[in-house]
Amino acid sequence: MKTIFDRFIRLCSFPVLIFIVLAINFLAGCSSEGTSLETKHQIMIENDLKTRGIDDPTVISAMQKVKRHHFVDKNRQKNAYGDYPLPIGEGQTISQPYIVGLMTQSLQLKSSDQVLEIGTGSGYQAAVLAEIVKNVYSIEIKEKLARKAVALLSFLGYTNITVKAGDGYYGWEEYAPFDAIIITCSTEKIPPPLIEQLKEGGKIILPLGHKFQIQNLVLGVKKGDKIKKDDLIPVRFVPMTGKIKDN
Repeated sequence: MKTIFDRFIRLCSFPVLIFIVLAINFLAGCSSEGTSLETKHQIMIENDLKTRGIDDPTVISAMQKVKRHHFVDKNRQKNAYGDYPLPIGEGQTISQPYIVGLMTQSLQLKSSDQVLEIGTGSGYQAAVLAEIVKNVYSIEIKEKLARKAVALLSFLGYTNITVKAGDGYYGWEEYAPFDAIIITCSTEKIPPPLIEQLKEGGKIILPLGHKFQIQNLVLGVKKGDKIKKDDLIPVRFVPMTGKIKDN
């Protein structure tokens, strides 16, 4: 199987230095500080996920395997397992663990699924998905974040995540149709190309609403050419950018 680097060499032309930085951060998680982080990680699993209804064994297992502190800057690692978003640069954030768990669980994913993610960010959500499904295709509009996520995900050994820098509005027709789509940025409406690229009966989850207000986390199911939506909980996400702003 080709690695992320083989598929997207353009995104992966990073200096060796970034691998040294990633290795240092990874090893920090194995040090005495890492033991503390591991304890915080377990507390997060028990208190912020299981006690709040995240009880799908595959989701719990995935979030147990994926270490959130790998996906934030070293100076924020001590807070990596708090149940809140953290800045990752470029005006973006890594979502709070509970929301990652809720969005993932709501999709009721299967091991054979192909999932499209809009908004790679740090790569954390993509990594959680990759522990469950066959393939994850993730699009990040901020090229710097896309490059960083590609490097990190490759360093961590993921070969079933494909990342590109681009506008998620258009989806990724090359790999469509998708069993599920997850959008990790807010929008006032679902981009039509994403509806087209979702399989019949496929599920989509996203924060729907105005960027300056509380949004609703919405779970949708494709019926014909329409999406049947159910509101889950109020949320606040950074807004989707790109083509969506012209509509």
